Amino acid sequence: MSKATPATAALEKAGIAFTVIEYRYDPAAGQTGNHAAASIGEEPARVFKTLMVLVDGKPACVVVPVAESISMKKVAATFGGKSAEMMPPAVAERNTGFRVGGISPFGQRRRVRTALAQEALMQPYVIINGGKRGYLVRLAAADAIAVTGGITADLLA
Repeated sequence: MSKATPATAALEKAGIAFTVIEYRYDPAAGQTGNHAAASIGEEPARVFKTLMVLVDGKPACVVVPVAESISMKKVAATFGGKSAEMMPPAVAERNTGFRVGGISPFGQRRRVRTALAQEALMQPYVIINGGKRGYLVRLAAADAIAVTGGITADLLA
């Protein structure tokens, strides 16, 4: 694949079937996940955003539908912690190796605990960032869980 990213390389190495979807990333669009869903003509329930968090000060990754918000209380509980907060963008970029707006749960610089919103299992497929802005991958939710070593959980507010 000529436009491989660490994310797509990780999927290929794991033998995961996926399709790349590219769109014009607009940093001024505000809710970039909703913009991505509209740009590619997909239901927002199938397009997932990658959020980097700190649970009791330790990094973790949550992947949720773009139109939804997370419950920090549920995120903390999912990872067996007492509190959770968003990871500062610069720290997220350093930890993952991806730029904000292009963070993928696949192929991160340092593997962290990952949880995918349980709503993903209700979809025939999910679309998640493929490692750079304007670059998405479509794959089965079960494959996303398998390649990250993650779990599914109730994460939404």
